[in-house]
Amino acid sequence: MKKDLLSELDLTKNDFECIFEKARRQKRIHEEGRFYQPLRGKTLGMIFDKSSTRTRISFEVGMYQLGGIALFLNSRDTQLGRGENIMDSARIMSRYLDGIMIRTFSQKAVEEFARHATIPVINGLTDLLHPCQILSDLFTIMEKRGAYEGKTIAYIGDGNNIANSWINAAVRLPIRLALACPEGYRPDRRILSRALKNSNADILLTDRPEEAVKGADIVYTDVWASMGQEHEQEERVDRFQGYQVNEKLLKHARKDALVMHCLPAHRGEEITAEVLDGPRSIVVDQAENRLHVQKAILEILL
Repeated sequence: MKKDLLSELDLTKNDFECIFEKARRQKRIHEEGRFYQPLRGKTLGMIFDKSSTRTRISFEVGMYQLGGIALFLNSRDTQLGRGENIMDSARIMSRYLDGIMIRTFSQKAVEEFARHATIPVINGLTDLLHPCQILSDLFTIMEKRGAYEGKTIAYIGDGNNIANSWINAAVRLPIRLALACPEGYRPDRRILSRALKNSNADILLTDRPEEAVKGADIVYTDVWASMGQEHEQEERVDRFQGYQVNEKLLKHARKDALVMHCLPAHRGEEITAEVLDGPRSIVVDQAENRLHVQKAILEILL
């Protein structure tokens, strides 16, 4: 039976641990310069409706290092861009490929693609969720702090796909999540409501960044205007005043708190250059780990 990765809720705690253990092994092999190619002869199709740096490079390089091939499929250059039915595309691509990664706008489109595909489908990002990013973030927290269990992650800013994915992760894992988002820019109502009804989830939602970061082990932020929201940039910059991650805000977190950002970043908006490029920042390690974690995902699913 095929498995997909469309949401963090597709995973059990054991699944998370399996991915992290594979990622540790993958990273060790990579650092030692050894060859490990369990996907020799396998092919991954990568469908992109959104521009990408880390997602494309990490999946493409990851497949190469595992012995497989990755095909970059821009929707403008395929029949999907001309209105071909998702069902038809999914069924036919399943005959050619061993797996599909999709980076697009609609979560429903990814779910429909997975419903009709007979091969594994991976959500490389939608406007609703970004599961591969959160898996890499958790792996990075484990590297830096020894474990994610019992850690407090404070997310500051827009209630976007990153915030939604952290909420889903908090449903599955023993972490404490505190989110500070302004009114009107909060996480998805259905995702948040479902999580708050779950007795295992330890989640705080506030409009006060200082409250969210109090005692936090990790302070996390993302851009205020995501792809597709560029026309809202000025309005959002005005609305998010007071939600910047800076040295003043970090004084409310633990003294050894670390700073994360999924990138790309806008220095001087959601985070200061002083913090992003400072000693507390682990954003480069966080970005590197996309490669190792996604190699683990590919090895498991393909």
